[in-house]
Amino acid sequence: MAGLTEFRRVAETVRNWGRWGDTDELGTLNLITERKIADAARLVRHGKVFPLGVDFGSSGPQGAFQFRHNPIHVMTVDGGDVNTLAHYGPEWQRNIVAQQLSEFFVDNPFRFNDDMIVMPLQAATQWDALSHVYYDDQLYNGFPAGSVTSLGAYHCGIDKVDGKGITSRGVLLDVVAHRGADTFLPLGTPITPDELDEVARAQRVTVEPGDIVLVRTGWWQRFRQTGDGAEPGAGLDWRCASWLHDHDVAAVAADNLMVENPVSGVDGTYLPLHMLCLRDMGLMLGEYWDLGALAADCAADGIYEFQLVAPPLRVTGGVGSPVNPIAIK
Repeated sequence: MAGLTEFRRVAETVRNWGRWGDTDELGTLNLITERKIADAARLVRHGKVFPLGVDFGSSGPQGAFQFRHNPIHVMTVDGGDVNTLAHYGPEWQRNIVAQQLSEFFVDNPFRFNDDMIVMPLQAATQWDALSHVYYDDQLYNGFPAGSVTSLGAYHCGIDKVDGKGITSRGVLLDVVAHRGADTFLPLGTPITPDELDEVARAQRVTVEPGDIVLVRTGWWQRFRQTGDGAEPGAGLDWRCASWLHDHDVAAVAADNLMVENPVSGVDGTYLPLHMLCLRDMGLMLGEYWDLGALAADCAADGIYEFQLVAPPLRVTGGVGSPVNPIAIK
């Protein structure tokens, strides 16, 4: 196991602070150029669409951590309200909400349903914003960690990404298929930089600057079988930060709960890959992506590149965002 001294040495080599200017809040998304976006669009040959997002609902993967729960879906207006308010509405003058709703329903055929959702922004398929993780009281590009307050992230919030958008060439690295595993990669077998190269060679695909790399570990398929969102599985070893940096990857996403391996690999700290990617490199992480159908199609036609469209919601000051990414081949 490495120590913090080695971790800080790697951090210095991958750090992108100032690379795109002292005020930059986009990080490696700057690597997605207009030419890159146009080239990605030309990868669409058949018009096949693969949604990579999972359900946002009560059976989602959250709950193991008490500070993050599954979405709560609440109906605010439904058919029962219509029948009740249309009949009793005029008598309910003291209830302002009932009075207002009843005015829609009385003496006309118009009806509607309304709902709302309460959830962590990282409840299911999502992006981590650059403000999500930090250390030494600094965010990406040296912005102060204190600029994230109870009102949200002033610097490096997910809303800063909206103007840029997230669409590029996507590359799937199907590690679970490469290993020949039955379902998923068990804990204790982290994915190394050398293995990422092996998978790319075996799939005859090259990772290029500005690409968004998707890593399939089989974790989501396993979760669908067991419903156990707390079961750990293998992810990227922390040293993959150097691999991502050397390949000028724009973003990375996986089908597991934290992209990286749950066992730190660096003595004295937790989730070192998160720190290196988000805080030092300015590289966003995507978690809980469903890569099963895409992987099956890639295996069938031998093509592991595609156009990927995955813009986050413009949540002002958010440190993450739900997303329903789409791969198009």
